[in-house]
Amino acid sequence: MGCLGSKEKKSRQEFSGYGSNTGGVRTHQSYNTVAPPTTTQIQTSASKPQPQSQPPIFIPPKPSAQNARPVQKPEATTILGKPLDDVKKYYTLGKELGRGQFGITYLCTENSTGRTYACKSILKRKLVSKADRDDMKREIQIMQHLSGQPNIVEFKGAYEDRYSVHLIMELCAGGELFDRIIAEGHYSERAAAAICRAIVNVVHICHFMGVMHRDLKPENFLLSSKDEGATLKATDFGLSVFIEEGKVYRDMVGSAYYVAPEVMRRSYGKEIDIWSAGIMLYILLSGVPPFWAETEKGIFDAILEGKIDFESQPWPSISDGAKDLVRKMLTQDPKKRITSAQVLEHPWIREGGEASDKPIDSAVLSRMKQFRAMNKLKKLALKFIAENLSEEEIKGLKAMFTNMDTDNSGTITYEELKTGLARIGSRLSEAEVKQLMEAADVDGNGAIDYIEFISATMHRHRLEKDEHLYKAFQYFDKDNSGYITRDELEIAMTQHGMGDAATIREIISEVDTDNDGRINYEEFCAMMRSGKQHPKIN
Repeated sequence: MGCLGSKEKKSRQEFSGYGSNTGGVRTHQSYNTVAPPTTTQIQTSASKPQPQSQPPIFIPPKPSAQNARPVQKPEATTILGKPLDDVKKYYTLGKELGRGQFGITYLCTENSTGRTYACKSILKRKLVSKADRDDMKREIQIMQHLSGQPNIVEFKGAYEDRYSVHLIMELCAGGELFDRIIAEGHYSERAAAAICRAIVNVVHICHFMGVMHRDLKPENFLLSSKDEGATLKATDFGLSVFIEEGKVYRDMVGSAYYVAPEVMRRSYGKEIDIWSAGIMLYILLSGVPPFWAETEKGIFDAILEGKIDFESQPWPSISDGAKDLVRKMLTQDPKKRITSAQVLEHPWIREGGEASDKPIDSAVLSRMKQFRAMNKLKKLALKFIAENLSEEEIKGLKAMFTNMDTDNSGTITYEELKTGLARIGSRLSEAEVKQLMEAADVDGNGAIDYIEFISATMHRHRLEKDEHLYKAFQYFDKDNSGYITRDELEIAMTQHGMGDAATIREIISEVDTDNDGRINYEEFCAMMRSGKQHPKIN
């Protein structure tokens, strides 16, 4: 999916929820914004932008090694306005938890106590503009301001050395909210009400303390531990702002499925957080978002139209109280939309309220799983095909890439892509350009390299040639058994940093139509040739 903002790129390898801003976007450069979103963000994911003045440091693909730019010297000046300090004096950095465009999140241990935390290390050379640095400082200020609240990730401190800024925060070992729901299996309206209550409680606290989150979505809610009674914690305040009384906000921010209609009209206030929470409630009850389309523009059009489907399964069996709350949270007019305080007083959501403990149709969890799963196998296969096309097959695309890469960095940024397409007379809309950026940026670093460009722009009829698909299949089928096994998929995905065990299980489940636990060639071809479909109850 694409983003609303023109300069932001979602990282597919996110910071495990710790401020990775997987799908958030804004109109000016932002140091940590993005998403899947997976399938889900207002961007094509081109969400994490690269500033026009200075493209990102980049190690070009092998064919283009001559384009490599020299590594910048680390900055000696401070960003946080305090003396440089080595984080390793206080913490021992451990294994990598996640990786994004601006840096890496590590598991870390406090030397004095042995307690474990998450350390988000942001490379200073990536913070090239004043806006980037201001965004980061504001995120730190907001996290410090909100720290201590039960449903918000605790902020421990910030350290700056010559190369990076390190943010130390609470380690949420329980993983993402929806992953836990899917894994547990048993699910009811009462459980959905409890989760929504925790989400809206975060909104209530933020608004009470003068903060607008602006990028509420499932990926930004983590569980404090793997225990059954773990606390739900909000993370990623990279797009958050302090609310100024009477100010009308106009930045295009958010993530595609969750963005409020008034954001697209560029005139909004804190009510957008309630809308996003309402979208999450709809997903909690049905497994899919209320506004769905094959393209980002289609999603935006559906949001603006505002027609909510309460007829499809499982809605006929969902209580009137739940539907009433969804309607009030997804009211088009923000002035008429229910407030966070009113949500928490609603009869259905109150603790011990009307929400039933009767299990919701298990197919809802299946739909939720489909919605969450991003088919990384398809992206990786496309990249392999692009790498193995003949010179004849990619004639013209190579020249197009070179012409768009105006600074000879070996990569194309979103702005270069947009400008280059316009120069050749392309009529693609901004949303479609962002969608192309999202599709092309396989490694999620915010820029397209040569191979990524080829894989995204090669004509579909080339993709459908059997010899291309078969070679791609063989790339995964290492033992030539005629099947891609779980182990073979894990090897390929791990080599490219594109998925954990849960993701691999989801891919096998989605592609393996005959349920034999592996992917045959016919199943592989069907996946490669299919478009994204709205998850449906079987």
